[in-house]
Amino acid sequence: MFEQKPKIIIVDDHTLFREGIRLLIENENIGKVISEADNGQCFLKLLETQDPDLVLMDIEMPIMDGFEATERAKNLNPDLKILVLTMQGDKNDYVKMVNAGAKGFVLKTAGKEELEKAIFSVLAGEHYFSNEILQKIVTDFIKVPSEIKPPETHPNEITEREMEVLQYLCKGLTTSEIANTIHRSIKTVEAHKSKLLEKTNSKNSINLVLFALNNGLAKL
Repeated sequence: MFEQKPKIIIVDDHTLFREGIRLLIENENIGKVISEADNGQCFLKLLETQDPDLVLMDIEMPIMDGFEATERAKNLNPDLKILVLTMQGDKNDYVKMVNAGAKGFVLKTAGKEELEKAIFSVLAGEHYFSNEILQKIVTDFIKVPSEIKPPETHPNEITEREMEVLQYLCKGLTTSEIANTIHRSIKTVEAHKSKLLEKTNSKNSINLVLFALNNGLAKL
């Protein structure tokens, strides 16, 4: 996809964590870390002179958190790809970050293979959610009524193929993985996903998961 290594900025307030991620990314030939920032304000300053392909963003940071930094960065550059690196958090944090413009979430405890998968999924224009995060959303949704209201539409309005794609999205599969599983092109799967978003009046994949839960359609 990239003739050269993708350029990455790491935004996290823990120096040792940033150093560890940078070494992993560069030693495993995943990409090139061009800059680091310990808060959102410093990150926005970097964007004045840096042009990253991807940003690895923490949520909880001093001075300016990941929510505000992501929203401001996306206003400056709507095409900027932002992948959130996080510990297990609140489901509303995930929804808030997606609404701000983040394209995916991976846990800080993830291994090299999952981090690499998440990075290249987001770089390819897909959303990526760790299975553990989807399970967290599901568990929290069942235990506590969500402040985020799932979209409402009748399940019968969804076609059989769209339902199949929805099930795989709920399992955390990326668009390319779904395409390989159902033996269809990526463009076909993207078209099904777009229809699902339209029919359920959803903004993102998390809302689709909530729709599936609300209608008893999820098989996780």
